[in-house]
Amino acid sequence: MTHIATPLNHLFAQIPVEVMTPSSIPQVPIRGIALDSRNVKPGDLFVALVGGNTDGHRYIPAAVANGAAVVIGSRPSSEVNSSVPYIQVEDTRFALAHLSVAFNGFPARSMMMIGVTGTDGKTTTSKLIYQILLAAGLKAGIISTVNAVIGDEIIDTGFHVTTPEAPEVQHYLRQMKESGVTHAVLEATSHGLAQHRATACEFDIAVVTNITHEHLDYHGSYEGYRYAKAQLFRHLEATVEKAGGNPRLAVLNKDDRSFDFLNELVKGRKVTYSLGQDTDIYAEDINYDPSGLHFTAVLPDGSRLPVDSALLGAYNLSNILAALATTIIGVGIDASVARAGILAMSEVPGRMERIDLGQDFLAIVDFAHTPNALKVALETARQLTEGRVIAVFGSAGLRDREKRRLMAEVSARLADVTILTAEDPRTESLDDILAEMGRAASGQGGQEEKTYFRVPDRGEAVRLGVKMARPGDLVIACGKGHEQSMCFGTTEYLWDDRTAMRAALAERLGLDGYPMPYLPTQE
Repeated sequence: MTHIATPLNHLFAQIPVEVMTPSSIPQVPIRGIALDSRNVKPGDLFVALVGGNTDGHRYIPAAVANGAAVVIGSRPSSEVNSSVPYIQVEDTRFALAHLSVAFNGFPARSMMMIGVTGTDGKTTTSKLIYQILLAAGLKAGIISTVNAVIGDEIIDTGFHVTTPEAPEVQHYLRQMKESGVTHAVLEATSHGLAQHRATACEFDIAVVTNITHEHLDYHGSYEGYRYAKAQLFRHLEATVEKAGGNPRLAVLNKDDRSFDFLNELVKGRKVTYSLGQDTDIYAEDINYDPSGLHFTAVLPDGSRLPVDSALLGAYNLSNILAALATTIIGVGIDASVARAGILAMSEVPGRMERIDLGQDFLAIVDFAHTPNALKVALETARQLTEGRVIAVFGSAGLRDREKRRLMAEVSARLADVTILTAEDPRTESLDDILAEMGRAASGQGGQEEKTYFRVPDRGEAVRLGVKMARPGDLVIACGKGHEQSMCFGTTEYLWDDRTAMRAALAERLGLDGYPMPYLPTQE
């Protein structure tokens, strides 16, 4: 798919971006949009972003050397070194989003756009909605933090990913539009919302799973984090009129602490869901077992829908209710079709994913990397076994530091054995991170080398958990899930918890062909 060069002044004429440069917008033809100088191609527009670790204005000469035709930044022209036309705007990320939308021909205006946000459960809920759309025979696409799916094409979105940058999001949406997609699901992270990556996506339905403790290193406070998430619902108000109608529906979780805030914020249409009653959609007759979830969904008209799912745990029950509310009420899909879509969805990669090589205990890999996610993962684990729960996890460096204490305390209370290990330490001292977590575990009555262990190498930590397991126990590795790398220093090393779990199980069972991935902590 190639773009036809578009004059920059034509793009600006279509978007609500104020230009601070005195002169008029040049008619320079734009062939692409780049925010990394190394990726600039001849004829591209280079947008200089200012982030926590770098300033894109420093790389303007490099972008020009690579062929940038025009540069956009937030600093005065007197402070930058640009030999091509330079345009100053107040907010480069806001401008980047709207320019990307116009450059790709406003693709979201041709589709029903469903946005999903929340601390935990975004990916699973997005996938459930997508699966129901497919079951209904609709041409659907999805952009998640795992990948983008457009028809039969699956596009990997990277190692550690949040919502893709605005040019990528709009590029994917344009691909969807050109392939005939009518319904698109976008997983919207707090970073993605705060950094305008999902701005101007013309959302028709906004869904929240929960808003708990996460990314406070970036957002500063829970209130700041909640504000970023709430941007998704503010976007509903800006959606243009579409030929297919304008649901502008908010789907809210009445069980979550964010409910009162969002319920007050949203002035338009909304639907609520809950594990209890007194909501539009709720669950009753709930049964959890190792095969999955079985319950009855009570719908707004009072009808009852038996639901079965291969997913595990109460939090996935909440995710299913969110998906049912979105598709039955928001999209208008028949309840029986929605039920079939839920049933058709198997495990989500890295989300309570069972790893089975024939061992006599359960082994699970989950993405839980927040205190709340770890809590519900361990509660689910407890429901699945009458044996011991052995938890393996860490806490990332250069991120929300309070999580370390909270997660260690959660595991000390809920797991029988806690194994603390590496999880993207980055440039922080791994020993210091583990010591901090160890103190928190001890504060909850944990005993080192008895109920909790500190094992810096993640492969060895998984090995220890598997080695300790008795028949009927459950070993769960949390925090990495589907991710494909781990960061030490500034280097990303290939890593997959599922591969590591298989390697540890194979060693115990005497099976060949399952090597343990390498990490520098092995040395």
